[in-house]
Amino acid sequence: MDTPDTASAPPSELLALLESLPEPRILVNPDYRILSANAAYRHTFGGDIIGRTCYEISHHYDQPCDRCGESCPRQTAMKTRRASRVMHLHHTPRGQEYVDVELVPIHDADGNIVYFVETMRNLREASRQPGALGMVGRSPAFTRMLDLINRVAPAMTPVLLLGESGVGKELAAQAVHAHSARREQPFVPVDCSGMTESLFESELFGYEKGAFTGAGRRKTGLVEAAVGGTLFLDELGDIPLHLQVKLLRLLETGAYRRVGGIEILRADFRLVCATHRDLAEMVESGKFRRDLYYRLSTFPIHLPALRERREDLPLLVEHLLARLAPGRPLRLDAESRDRLLEYDFPGNIRELRNLLERAMLMADGDVLSLAGDQEFARAAEPPMRGAILPLEEEERRYVRQALAQLDGDRKELARRLGISERTLYRKLA
Repeated sequence: MDTPDTASAPPSELLALLESLPEPRILVNPDYRILSANAAYRHTFGGDIIGRTCYEISHHYDQPCDRCGESCPRQTAMKTRRASRVMHLHHTPRGQEYVDVELVPIHDADGNIVYFVETMRNLREASRQPGALGMVGRSPAFTRMLDLINRVAPAMTPVLLLGESGVGKELAAQAVHAHSARREQPFVPVDCSGMTESLFESELFGYEKGAFTGAGRRKTGLVEAAVGGTLFLDELGDIPLHLQVKLLRLLETGAYRRVGGIEILRADFRLVCATHRDLAEMVESGKFRRDLYYRLSTFPIHLPALRERREDLPLLVEHLLARLAPGRPLRLDAESRDRLLEYDFPGNIRELRNLLERAMLMADGDVLSLAGDQEFARAAEPPMRGAILPLEEEERRYVRQALAQLDGDRKELARRLGISERTLYRKLA
């Protein structure tokens, strides 16, 4: 146990308790000075830290992190006099990594706070390091999303991931799975878009040999494949109303039968769902079951659109280029970087990836440019300032941008605009 060599050292019993705990922990005084670090901390983070400030070690700051725009658990603990928890981006021997910090105040006999115990838990599925596996970012919106994922992952609570198409909902679902007690068991994704009744049942529940024409052998369903693990229902909002009752029955009873079978099987999975649709609005319009919505929306997590975390763009560009061309030192020219920062990305990260891949294929060297990309030029063209454009042209531009945001779903766009699909087709012509 590393401890300070001073007369005012903490009680030996407290230091012994800290040393015996399995997770990385440090003891900090009210002046932000680190008094002790247990073996788990030294093994994970290393370094000579005794007597230095926690904000210097964690963030390389020269003043407390709350004065540098960070959310500091210490301030909350001082006000509430109870434990506080926050997600921080910390410097570690492996570079900057997300760490879940839990801070517990320790009081003396008079009720004064004399120490703080900080517990550090790494979140390895997300990183700011380009090329790392998982999600990438460091913006406040990204950090908030990550904090929610980290809090709900250990529980069995159903998770509902909400966000536009292309924001990385399956990656978020995989992060929930990776931080759960079921991480060693299967992660089974299910694309719910376009499923018919027969396909929905046979894919989800499986079928017995001879259940229908062409069923030459027994098939294991995805619910059965996910036993002990996580079942991820993507595009939940696309499940037709008459099929939603089958999903609700599965969740409420925890039992099912294969198509054509009589044996009752027990379901054992953690459920994570995702959709780009507004389920609450669909409930009000009668297109999504209210009882199923409340069954699934216990813990909703909003995944920010790319325009909501523009400061992550340089990291994402570097990360995606490293994945598209491993070992090749690709980079964007300055003009292209500036144009990306001004663009709203209705297709989010998927659109950014496509844009970078086109630029890479068109480049003769390692410096990429968007100057010749006509698709991007049309999408990113700002409206003429000071000019009055024909109303039909402005309407057509708006409708096309809205269609891109909904990933080309014309039926859904017509519903949201309050017009018929025939009218929408005419406006797009």
